[in-house]
Amino acid sequence: MNTLVIVLIAAVCLFAAYVLYGRWLAKKWGIDPKAKTPAVVHNDGQDYVPTDGWTVFAHQFSSIAGAGPVTGAIQAAAFGWLPVLLWIILGGIFFGAVTDFGALYASVKNDGKSMGLLIEKYIGSTGRKLFLGFCWLFCLIVIAAFADMVADTFNAYVVTDGVRTLSENATVNGAAGSISLFFILFAVVFGVLQHKLKLSGWKEVVFGLVCTVLAFVFGMNFPVILGKEMWVYIAFAYIFLAAVLPMWFVMQPRDYMSTFMFIGMIAGAVLGLVFAHPTMNLPAFTGFQNESLGTLFPILFVTVACGAVSGFHSLVSSGTSSKTVSNEKDMLKVGYGAMVLESLLAVVALCVAGAAAGADGTAAVGTPFQIFSSGVAGFLEMFGIPVYVAQSFMTMCVSALAFTTLDSVARIGRMSFQELFSVDDMEHAEGWRRVLCNKYFSTLITLVFGYILTQVGYSNIWPLFGSANQLLSALVLITLCVFLKVTGRELRTLVPPFVIMLVVTFTALVQRFISLVRAFMDGTGVFMVEGLQLIVAVLLMILGVTIVYTSGKELIQKKAEK
Repeated sequence: MNTLVIVLIAAVCLFAAYVLYGRWLAKKWGIDPKAKTPAVVHNDGQDYVPTDGWTVFAHQFSSIAGAGPVTGAIQAAAFGWLPVLLWIILGGIFFGAVTDFGALYASVKNDGKSMGLLIEKYIGSTGRKLFLGFCWLFCLIVIAAFADMVADTFNAYVVTDGVRTLSENATVNGAAGSISLFFILFAVVFGVLQHKLKLSGWKEVVFGLVCTVLAFVFGMNFPVILGKEMWVYIAFAYIFLAAVLPMWFVMQPRDYMSTFMFIGMIAGAVLGLVFAHPTMNLPAFTGFQNESLGTLFPILFVTVACGAVSGFHSLVSSGTSSKTVSNEKDMLKVGYGAMVLESLLAVVALCVAGAAAGADGTAAVGTPFQIFSSGVAGFLEMFGIPVYVAQSFMTMCVSALAFTTLDSVARIGRMSFQELFSVDDMEHAEGWRRVLCNKYFSTLITLVFGYILTQVGYSNIWPLFGSANQLLSALVLITLCVFLKVTGRELRTLVPPFVIMLVVTFTALVQRFISLVRAFMDGTGVFMVEGLQLIVAVLLMILGVTIVYTSGKELIQKKAEK
């Protein structure tokens, strides 16, 4: 089948869903353009910052469009492209976008409260502490997985038989790493001037583009050749600063500039599919059992992950975006719109992988990042762009997908840890509580544990990330059901996604638990790999069951009181 046809079908379905279903939800729930949002009421120049709707959209999309839609869609294609495509479209429309929009809506309507504080309000303090513990644990998994991806992308060395040598892609990888460093530097310049001069409209766009181009020019001319371990340290140093500095200083401008890259990346992929219109070489369906992944249910759903539905997105919606929305009318495009665009990115990644596969259906060799990056770089070369420029651009783009998630999740992890130990009167709280809630200490402790988990490795921790991510979405959905029930709003559309995601994720976690236990029984388990995964898996299951029980009991009681 022609890949262009697949992309067009997906684009039409997702756009129609935004116009019809998204607006229907907004009308049912109620949007008040005249209401003062939390960003306006609590403007503190740090977390609460009234921001233009499209800038908030850029932050939301850049934060949620991490490695998930590319990595998940390409990995899941082992089951065939058709089930992946169906789940991306249906999941994105009825599961993911509804969850993201719902979390943003509930937070804005509740004074910008994060999901943990919303749970305390509608479910109780016990539910809040359990949820915050789950969120913090989940953030550690994301930090570990994505930091490992970023460092591996920029790594200029390979080790063969114990000998460390420069890789063939050393210059390209080093250039991408250098671009990232200059990107952060120019983002700070952009953020400071934007904040001081109140740039908006075409001035903001032009200045953002200039800073983006300069980062690429300097980065490609001065590549930084470093090993993976050093890039891990650099990544953690950056996300520490991003987690404690004001939103406008680095995160928002970096996300805004990243959007230009993502637009260029998606445009390059789409134009390549339009002009080359390659055939989808991957088989449509390979069966319900895959030797490397396992069974189609539930593995397909947790592997696709962010391209269809993601609990992490709700943390971004309620943790950062809800505190910057300046007008309620922007919530639909930020919450629902950013998610359907991410689903489209997942479809494009699937088609690029399909075009890169052999004519006999054999998947291309390499990691999902490498397959997607080389595929789109090949499309860009078709339009006369030099090979080095195309490869550096795409390597930077795919690493930025992970980087923009890293800084957001570091900040959210810090806030979750603070909220876990905070009380209403922090001024007179115990000394140990004030230490734990200090933003520098809470960020440091979060990143230390995240670094420990990097020792597990991206490929080993990804299955846990997918399961925890989808379980988090189920927990968010049941919280939103309670909120909508209490406030007398439409909630029927949230019940099926909640039930389905609950069944999917617990099945996946149980399967993972059994496989890890078997590894130790067979004598192949290693504590720093299988051992850490087993501990995290058990904690996720315990916290998940407890939260579902607590929330479900509250939902039933709310129905009885009605």
